[in-house]
Amino acid sequence: MIKVLIVDDSALVRQMLSQILGQAKDIEVVGAAPDPYVAREKIKKFNPDVITLDVEMPRMDGVTFLRNLMRLHPMPVVMISSLTEAGANITLEALEIGAIDFVSKPKIDLGASLGQYADEIIAKVHAAAKARVRPYTARKPRAVAEKYNADAVLARSGRKHFQTTERIIGIGASTGGTEAIKEVLEGLPPFMPGIVITQHIPKAFSGSFARRLNESCALQVQEASDGQQILSGHVYLAPGDQHLLVQRDGARYICRLNDGPPVNRHKPSVNVLFRSLADNVGPNALGVMLTGMGDDGAECAGEMREQGARILVQDEKSSVVWGMPGEVARRGFADEILPLHRIGQRLIDWE
Repeated sequence: MIKVLIVDDSALVRQMLSQILGQAKDIEVVGAAPDPYVAREKIKKFNPDVITLDVEMPRMDGVTFLRNLMRLHPMPVVMISSLTEAGANITLEALEIGAIDFVSKPKIDLGASLGQYADEIIAKVHAAAKARVRPYTARKPRAVAEKYNADAVLARSGRKHFQTTERIIGIGASTGGTEAIKEVLEGLPPFMPGIVITQHIPKAFSGSFARRLNESCALQVQEASDGQQILSGHVYLAPGDQHLLVQRDGARYICRLNDGPPVNRHKPSVNVLFRSLADNVGPNALGVMLTGMGDDGAECAGEMREQGARILVQDEKSSVVWGMPGEVARRGFADEILPLHRIGQRLIDWE
């Protein structure tokens, strides 16, 4: 039985989450708290397996409480976050601190919206209960060289000559993926092949996530746009409400965004990205499957292998949840299974 403590200042949210989680036979809501101070006492009393934690609360905000919790008494936490720009930034900070995942909380028709996410909420609590929790230790930001554009050296002439990439790296991730992607990209130099990424994340969060990545690594990171040319030294992140595909356009590769239905209940889907790499890039592609819940991407990682691409998989020990990478490994599609800290160097050494 998974014991859950709900921490939220909204009585409605506490009630809704209790009802939703109560539907699962293996989940028991052992308590609810309106703020972190009450939560602290209930953690001591009930010793929950998972906490759902609101971001915005009186007396102490959720991120401050999370930082203290992960430093002193690390445990699996699922954040309850509003779908706003401010909510996105705070939630991404919470994931950096050590939260396992988050549930979106739209401000309009809150009760009905949470009810629609019942299956997702239950699945994320299940995943959190099995996840590997890391204690929080503040780390110094890595120094990143200032990114100048060409104007710093040469005035623009009007001619357009871009270096295309003949090889492309495709990365897929879900639960725990925001931090895993960040760690991989931070170790890469600016001369890498073009990189395309599908991370399961809402639209309200994908732009903020791309900007945070751009600030922390030597590569140019941006949210992908339709028809955008894929260039060396650049990273393209799938928007949170559209599938990202790679398409051949003459001698170059471009990003294509697709508004089709969710695949494996996800939009964007890693399977869609990986199939486009299999079909359009073939042996010049390298697929990377990072931490994540479920099996999205596994099927089409096999299609990439059939077309001569290589597949790297994050190992179980370094994954928050070894669902997506584990499924690729179980199906025999992984060329290498590596700890997270070795994946960046393996991408640099790709020949």
